[in-house]
Amino acid sequence: MEVKIPYHPRDWSLAFHNSKKRWIVLVIHRRAGKTTAAINHLQRDALTKAHTRYAYIAPTYKQAKAVAWDILKHYSRVVPGVEYNEAELTCKYPNGSKITLYGADNPDSLRGIGLWGVVFDEYSQQPANIFTEIIRPALADHSGYAIWIGTPKGKNEFYRLYAGLDEEGKQREKLDEWLRVLLTVEDTTTIPAEELESNRATMTRDEFAQEWYCSFEAAIKGAIYGSELALARKDGRIGIVPYDRRLKVYTVTDLGKGPNMATGFYQASFGQVKMIDCWEGQGSDGIPSLITMLQRKPYAYGKHFVPHDIQTTDLITEESRLKTAETLGIRFDIVPKMSVEDGIHAGKLMFDRLWIDEGKCGAFLDSISQYKYEWDEKRGMFKDTPLHDWTSHHADQLRYAAVVEGEFTNDETVKFRNIDGEGDGDVYEKPQVTNGIWS
Repeated sequence: MEVKIPYHPRDWSLAFHNSKKRWIVLVIHRRAGKTTAAINHLQRDALTKAHTRYAYIAPTYKQAKAVAWDILKHYSRVVPGVEYNEAELTCKYPNGSKITLYGADNPDSLRGIGLWGVVFDEYSQQPANIFTEIIRPALADHSGYAIWIGTPKGKNEFYRLYAGLDEEGKQREKLDEWLRVLLTVEDTTTIPAEELESNRATMTRDEFAQEWYCSFEAAIKGAIYGSELALARKDGRIGIVPYDRRLKVYTVTDLGKGPNMATGFYQASFGQVKMIDCWEGQGSDGIPSLITMLQRKPYAYGKHFVPHDIQTTDLITEESRLKTAETLGIRFDIVPKMSVEDGIHAGKLMFDRLWIDEGKCGAFLDSISQYKYEWDEKRGMFKDTPLHDWTSHHADQLRYAAVVEGEFTNDETVKFRNIDGEGDGDVYEKPQVTNGIWS
């Protein structure tokens, strides 16, 4: 049977549809038809290869449903025998193939499935480890492909994919397997000139450059640390920041499970704070995986800081996570409570003296560049509170680090705060450092 799909590819998409590359990165301006093209790319393969499975992943499940579900149904409804599962956002074709829509905000829903192809939409707004940890293994059995599409939102993993860089900022190998495309509004000519001029009159210069000219340098609207991050890049404080074996390393962790756990590794000297490493959890592990990671790192530690919620009691073990950590060999110090607003202010002040290793702290930079205030639709303005999403965890550990920065010392005396947070606690003499140098 011959079925005619009511899809008419735009000129820019022909090279994309005809490409045999396994990895494809499409950096294309707003309203160019990226999502429509990507959905039809998946549908073409689903219809021509029986019993195969494909995924479309948006930043959130809500976005996937709002942006892509109607598009998928529109272009598939002409297929006789097609079935839709509204609850699972799945389109099933009569040959047994499926396309399912997902949100990167629920990565566990993607675990354990096999895929022949996947599309990441607006990948700059998704956690970078969703591909390496979850999707890459799902593609392995069938040598599946991945397509990343979107408009820039700063220099993050989406930028590195387009630039051909790995997570450490080095040139990727086997670039011949990649198709990388960047198209501005002038390249596609899909937007009328008068519409562009109308947008220019109502958008900031950064917004216009980002949305229509695919600028990775443009500031993100509402970004909390946007100016601080830009200044750090301008000053050359983001690059190679090596571990100094003469100084102690302090860790600060935002607690959670799996990818909701984030740790920063800091050293301090001569009024400067250096972030030499960072870590994100995986799977659903909690404190045990954090401690295993800390013990495997080659660092000489000072203190390990965590928020007060480590004192909560596990209903199964009837012990606090703090007690579990001590049993496993790590003693944590509690970060003093402070409002989010005050913590962000402290983070901004510390950022002016912060040096960041770009290779090891890519996940932190991705998060902090997109950490932004929540938008109030009714009032048409940003709220005073940050948007809580995947970017929050590294932003929180930065906030905690700013609160306890005064304890990033290399003194001979190490003061441990009482674990219940009351008073200053006892002072333990621990001659670990001589004249500011680790002995």
